[in-house]
Amino acid sequence: MDWNPAAREKNPVDQYLYITTPMNTKNAFIVLEGVEGSGKSTQSLLLSQKLSSEGISNLLVREPGGTDTGEKIRALILEGYELNPLTELFLFSAARSELIQKEIIPALDSNTVVVCDRYIYSSIAYQGYAKGLNLDTVSEVNSIATSRISPDLVFLLDINPEVSFERKKTDPKDRFEKESITFHNSVRKGYLCLAKSNQDAWHIIDAEKPSGIVSAIIWEKVITLLK
Repeated sequence: MDWNPAAREKNPVDQYLYITTPMNTKNAFIVLEGVEGSGKSTQSLLLSQKLSSEGISNLLVREPGGTDTGEKIRALILEGYELNPLTELFLFSAARSELIQKEIIPALDSNTVVVCDRYIYSSIAYQGYAKGLNLDTVSEVNSIATSRISPDLVFLLDINPEVSFERKKTDPKDRFEKESITFHNSVRKGYLCLAKSNQDAWHIIDAEKPSGIVSAIIWEKVITLLK
């Protein structure tokens, strides 16, 4: 069963690849983060496909989204409404809570590997570091929304925003993608600060490397975790 990003817009909730197998003996929660155009959505999909090819049950989800409610919140946030940062924080957290309770926790309980395209760290980087909300407030709101569930691995696909936006220059832009390079440099700085403060779970990957090299680095870390 293939996950087709182009078809996601037609049926946005049906955007994850869920392969069942009795072979899984442990679950794992894996998150990919990065600025716009870093390749995290592509790498999330490639990781899910690799897990499936190895017979490993997995669930691929994106944030915001992944549930009916989450996709409606996604549209509200991304499609042009001007919102203050605190409103953004609560909306992202509401979508995240739905995803955690309805998809991620049940998957983990059934020994499924969850691959998540963005998580709480996006709120810390975007609404905290880039938009100036108190970092403790952002973290606490998200801790409540997620029942304090933390990932086993976080891959930061690090790239200069000027390079990443060159990749996406012909793509339609949502409200965040229309922000200035200065804004996205602040987001990147926030991600790097988060990664350096939690080096056990976080892995920084140079996202300017070819996609195949990036996916190989990710797979090496994931398969080591699952052994």
